[in-house]
Amino acid sequence: MPSASAAALATPTPMTTTTMQKRGFFGRVLHPFSSSDVLPKYNDRRLHGLVLDLQVSPQPVRLSEIRQVEVKLTVTNKGNHMIQLDFPTDQRIEIQLLNAGDVVLTKWSENHAIKDKPASVLINPGEHVEYKENIATRDLTPNKVFTTEVFFPKYPDLKIRQKFLTEP
Repeated sequence: MPSASAAALATPTPMTTTTMQKRGFFGRVLHPFSSSDVLPKYNDRRLHGLVLDLQVSPQPVRLSEIRQVEVKLTVTNKGNHMIQLDFPTDQRIEIQLLNAGDVVLTKWSENHAIKDKPASVLINPGEHVEYKENIATRDLTPNKVFTTEVFFPKYPDLKIRQKFLTEP
């Protein structure tokens, strides 16, 4: 029985980052019973209501055991109206691995063929769209902190980052 509990503790859990923000002090004082979460503000008004959640797994990244990191981006419409995202190609998201100096080490699109195939994605209120991709860890070094950045090339406002640690 102890081996089963030790295996459960050894299983790495993915860390999640979100674009939701906490309310400020005065907002909590003036409206103590409302939700503590605030929707992000985007320059493009058509995107209001969208919330991004990023999950990078496994955590920490053991470079001797894996060659690719799984990146999962969830786009949730927490607004009151349908949001339409138009894309000129079949690429929806771009994933980049950055070092501590924000230098791009690897791009997801470098290893994928992208076709000129316009399309639209509709996200109804309360629904979400999930993108799950893998990106190579070949340019990473052990015992350093790196950043995963995920964004929509056509919508620069929709961007999220998460830091992670590498191990040998």
